[in-house]
This record gives sequence, C-alpha cells and structure tokens, in this order.
Amino acid sequence: MAKNIALIGECMLELTHQTGAPGGRCLPMNLSYGGDTLNAAVYLARQGIAVDYVTALGDDPMSAWMTEQWRSEGVACGLIDYQADTVPGLYLIETDKQGERSFYYWRESAPARRLLDDPVKAKHLFSQLEERDWLCLSGITLAIFSEAARQRLYDALADYRRHGGRVAFDSNYRPKLWPSRESTREAYEAMYRLTDLALPTIEDEQLVFGDAEQSDIVDRLQSWGVSEIALKMGEHGCLVVTDQDRELVAANPVRVVDTTSAGDSFNAGYLAARLKGLSAADAAAVGHRLASVVIQHSGAIIPRDAMPKDP
Repeated sequence: MAKNIALIGECMLELTHQTGAPGGRCLPMNLSYGGDTLNAAVYLARQGIAVDYVTALGDDPMSAWMTEQWRSEGVACGLIDYQADTVPGLYLIETDKQGERSFYYWRESAPARRLLDDPVKAKHLFSQLEERDWLCLSGITLAIFSEAARQRLYDALADYRRHGGRVAFDSNYRPKLWPSRESTREAYEAMYRLTDLALPTIEDEQLVFGDAEQSDIVDRLQSWGVSEIALKMGEHGCLVVTDQDRELVAANPVRVVDTTSAGDSFNAGYLAARLKGLSAADAAAVGHRLASVVIQHSGAIIPRDAMPKDP
C-alpha cells in the first residue's frame, strides 16, 4: 500500500534583490516563497509521494497565490488553516556583488505561529493527521510555536505514535527564533523522544548540544529512543544509523551554485526512498543525488525538468 506523509511548518513570502545598484537604487525585486518543510513537501510530491502541507495562512491574495502554486506541484492543501484578517510572514534576501546573502524577516504576526493556539482547532487537526502514515517537522516548526502550542504538539505526536504513526524530525536550527540555547535544547530533547527518524545536520547538533564527535550525536539520539538517524554532514556525506547497521554514505561532489534547500531536498529524497521501501543507505544515496542537483541551481525549488530521474 502506498504511504503518505504530512509536513507541518511555516512558509513565507520571499522577496529578493541585488544590492549595489548604480546611484544606490534597488534593482527590481522578485517575489517567491520559501520554507524548509514546504521545500521538502514539493520535492516529495515530485517523487510521487502523497503529501499534505500543514500550516496557517491569511485570507489575502498572496496566501491564495501560494496555495495555488503548491497545488500545482501536487502538494495537498486541505489541512491549511486560513485565518481571517491576517497575512503570511515575509522575508527579504539581499545579495551583494560577491554573492553573499543577508536575510531580513517580518514574521512576528504570521498566522503560522498561531496554528496550534486554539486547543479545539488543534485537536481537530490532529484527528485528521491520524490518517497519515508519517508526520514530518523541523526545528523551525517548533520555534514558531508558543510553549503551550508545542506541548499540544508533543502530546498529539505521542498519541499519534501509539496508534502506529511514525515521526521524522530535522532539527534545523535558527538561533534568532529561540530565546536561548537552553530553551532550544529542552524543546529538541522533547521532540527527539517522539522521533522515529532523525534527519539532523551535524553543525546544528554541535551548536545546540555541544557534541564533539559524530558518535556523541548518535549516542545521544539513540539514548532518547530514536531508531533511525541520517546525520547530514555536507560534503562529507551522511552517516546512516539504524538498529541493524551504521554506514557512511558519500555525497556527490559538484560545483555549488547555491546551498539553499540542500538539507530540505536531501530530506525529501531520503524520505521518499524510505516510503518506497529502499534501505536506509540507498535512501541516503537518493537524498544526496537530489541535493547535488538542487545546489547547482539558484533558489530553493529547481525547475521540474531538472529533477533527477529515478535510479
């Protein structure tokens, strides 16, 4: 039977322009959208996986436009909460002449932050998610919620797993979204204890938990009950750990144009392969192959015709 997955998170409007125009003028801006879990959802859908995106948007034209774009990619949007008199978050990317990027965010009043604030609506959402085989979220997902909303999420995930559902988590760490590193550690530990498949990045784990070695990360996650780990290490590959095996899967060496969505696309490749029944090591190879194509393009979502073919 085909597997399905729902991803929970935030997607924002994205404005980009290049600085350094003659006379100090700003060049025309490009409008798009971006978000780690949404990027993964698109790449999962492109690989034939039945995927829902779970977030909150506004009742404005831009929210409607984003939803239309996601549906055109094959992402199901039936679980999106449209909140009246609100607009989605926004961020601006400035790129200088050397290609260095700076980010500016306007997200404090974004409806995604309030997705789980209403206990009644949250309970109804979780009841609908019980029908999905997998749920996936990230450290950014956790960061945008209040403590009360996070606790509702933890309780719902525990119940979901008791009924046979499986949970994947990417610890994607953005320090500016957290009041302190201690609060991040507490939230991540609680989340990892509810995680079946961990998709962390080595730098994030070292920043949050101070781990010195790969083995420290693996030992910690396994002590919290995580049964499968795909530890992303950039150009150094991915360390895949299951109850049966531990294997380093090499990355695909390529000329890097833009690392945006490298981890998100790896997650999508890995998850799609696992949902199709491939081994963890083979799934990591699929993840590397997709990520290696993505980072040879500018932006988070590459053209559909640039997607690698199935092996």
